[in-house]
Amino acid sequence: MSRKPFIAGNWKMNKTIAEGVALANELKPLVAGIDDVDIAVCPTFVALASVGEAIKGSNITLGGQNTFWKESGAWTSQISPQMLLDAGCKWVIVGHSETRGRFGTVDAELGKVLTYFGECDATVNMKAKFAFECGLTPIIACGELLSEREAGKTDEVITAQMKTDLAGFAKEQAMSMVIAYEPVWAIGTGQVCESDEADRVCGVIRAIVGEMYGADVAEAVRVQYGGSVNDKNAAELLGKPNIDGALVGGASLKADAFATIIKSAR
Repeated sequence: MSRKPFIAGNWKMNKTIAEGVALANELKPLVAGIDDVDIAVCPTFVALASVGEAIKGSNITLGGQNTFWKESGAWTSQISPQMLLDAGCKWVIVGHSETRGRFGTVDAELGKVLTYFGECDATVNMKAKFAFECGLTPIIACGELLSEREAGKTDEVITAQMKTDLAGFAKEQAMSMVIAYEPVWAIGTGQVCESDEADRVCGVIRAIVGEMYGADVAEAVRVQYGGSVNDKNAAELLGKPNIDGALVGGASLKADAFATIIKSAR
């Protein structure tokens, strides 16, 4: 089975509304006509609607950076799938290491308050299930800390995350979800995982999907790599058999670099 590459830009806490619209408008002509790669941008919540308007009619789709497992209610600061859909979203990232409180680089001020972020595998699973139920496709992120990698626990950590994150989906949902392998130590640090190792871990993820949902689902599911992907290293990473795209951070904030990454996936 041929899996269509998927490149998503996670803008994180960057770009005002006007800056986000300008970036989207700059990106559109650079990727116009590319129909063999799925393309998405994930702006901040406040910029979603405006960026969504800017990309209407183009081949760029919209994603949210997080969501909640309720439609509405007394959940201060949370965003429901219905709100994301209303803004034009097709995708939503769930379980990013930064929403889990697992950071590649930790400022001193964050050192004692990481539990503030509060995300865990159980909530990732709840969010992804409700996203599907509401019509969004989740991009489910996983990844190990540097200390976990150095202790030889990469596969153990990824397996534990995936067993809970991916539990209890319908087979059709499992087939259409996207999984993003993001080694935490490579996010925002400029330190990219070697392509062979990134491919190996993406293969581990695919094997776990196979154990849980069958070989046909494992063959169909798309596994992205994320972690200091840029226009220089994208072609090598995206050329690997188990890597079906990228969840791009910093490089997605520059239209030309992001367009180069997208073209590298073709």
